[in-house]
Amino acid sequence: MNGHGESDRVVVPEKPPNKEERAGEVPVNRSAEGVEERTLAKENSRQQNTHRAQHRERVHSALARVRRAAEEDRGRRFTTLLHHVYAVDTLREAYLSLKRGAAPGVDRVTWGEYGQGLEDRLQDLSERLQRGAYRARPVRRVYIPKPDGRQRSLGITVLEDKVVQTAVAMVLNEVYEVDFMGFSYGFRPKRGPHDALDAVCAGIERRQVRWVLDADIRGFFDAIDHEWLVKFIEHRIADRRVVRLIQKWLKAGVLEDGKRVRSEQGTPQGGCISPLLANIYLHYVLDVWVHRWRRTECRGDVIIVRYADDFVMGFEHRYEAEACLEALRKRLGKFGLELHPDKTRLIEFGRHTIDRRSGGGSGKAETFDFLGFTHISARGRNGKFRVERRTMKKRLRSKLAEVKRELRRRMHDPVPEVGKWLGSVVQGHLRYYGVPLNTKALRQFRWRVTWLWHRTLNRRSEKGYVTWERMERYIDRWIPPVRICHPYPLQRLGVRIRGRSPVR
Repeated sequence: MNGHGESDRVVVPEKPPNKEERAGEVPVNRSAEGVEERTLAKENSRQQNTHRAQHRERVHSALARVRRAAEEDRGRRFTTLLHHVYAVDTLREAYLSLKRGAAPGVDRVTWGEYGQGLEDRLQDLSERLQRGAYRARPVRRVYIPKPDGRQRSLGITVLEDKVVQTAVAMVLNEVYEVDFMGFSYGFRPKRGPHDALDAVCAGIERRQVRWVLDADIRGFFDAIDHEWLVKFIEHRIADRRVVRLIQKWLKAGVLEDGKRVRSEQGTPQGGCISPLLANIYLHYVLDVWVHRWRRTECRGDVIIVRYADDFVMGFEHRYEAEACLEALRKRLGKFGLELHPDKTRLIEFGRHTIDRRSGGGSGKAETFDFLGFTHISARGRNGKFRVERRTMKKRLRSKLAEVKRELRRRMHDPVPEVGKWLGSVVQGHLRYYGVPLNTKALRQFRWRVTWLWHRTLNRRSEKGYVTWERMERYIDRWIPPVRICHPYPLQRLGVRIRGRSPVR
């Protein structure tokens, strides 16, 4: 999400002295390359970096022109965009942006293998895109477990399709980032889940929100209607060649158990273009409609924050919340979508809820879940209302069960190796869930992970009991301490939006 950091200081072993450098050139440490077991460069370190910078500058300049054209005329339909896609510089930039260790598609070609003879491959791909000879390959379907015990299907695209999809997404993003609403946060440049979480807290705390609609669209990625999606894209994109590329990916089908299955609807989760297509679909189906509905039908405050197919709405009046929910069901049904009956709830939530519940003896206020956090109505020590966030218990149990299974698999691995892996797991958990007022849940996760590790070490042999004194040394060395990684929502949000509404 939007952050990562490691120490800038790198300790390297002592190396032999450099060879004599030519006058006027930046020193190239060939001896060092030999010590670090890298392939010797042919005097082109600086040259390669210069060329790469020039390539990126050309790509960014071309995309910036597309963005300016989209901003100057919000109703413009772009008729010539494919030349930005098949430009070798764009395809190279797309390739370099892909994950190096991602699973291969049906052709089993990895990122590294595709990079061998990269320039020739990209030139050939560019020519095929120009003359319309490019063909999309079916995606490979795999399943991953979900926190509720079910399985989520993912589609793994072949690497060449990933390159083209990423290039198309880079170009189309410049058009649609101008159109997308400010309350849409999922899979967008410079936006992440914590921006959406901050917007939810800020909207509820700053506005008169008394009712919250926590909504989820059932099987959204599998229910996208291809015909409607193409119509939505053609609102802005009149380049038939780009539209045909998207149609090729939609019709490529899925390879499962050796059989190719063609689909008439849906877009596979895992494809590089799928998040953008999902945002385009929901922009026209949901975002534009909600924005117009609350401006014309509502008298009280209404907020909305959407992250992909999960969204939260806040209302001042209950009758407006119920009317919106009913109208929303009809709106989604028109485009083949449906609200999940078990994950969609209208609850009483906010500053007034605490007073009503405490005074009427109705018990604690209800909570709702969003992006891995349980949101709770609470008051600070000064008595001021605030929204507190806790790690969802379901997510916590699921992650601990995953750690337990992996520890069992790594039971006889060296302690340093397991310690480094566990440290990365805890660090990743802290980076996401390390929000203010969530310290108790973070400590609980860290303690449970170390307890599971201790139990696994004791089961390695009958006589190999590990004392807690020794275990504490392991913990101090490899398991990072609990810390809060994110500021309070209003602090970070105030810097990012600078007075603009995050929920409107």
